[in-house]
Amino acid sequence: MSRQTMKDAQFRIIGYIDTRSDGSQVAKDAQFRTLGYYDPRTNQTKDAQFRVIAHANLLASLIADSRG
Repeated sequence: MSRQTMKDAQFRIIGYIDTRSDGSQVAKDAQFRTLGYYDPRTNQTKDAQFRVIAHANLLASLIADSRG
């Protein structure tokens, strides 16, 4: 698994995107709470309750929106 750290304009950590070995991704906020999931096989982004919210990878947007 690999982890991408997301930072704001002041270089503060705002979240993480973890990529699993199968290519699926999980978005987490700075406190490691799960915000959503992305499945590249279906090209769907789902929220933390597994509801489909987009047919594209919008995990970075979930992290940015969680700040405020």
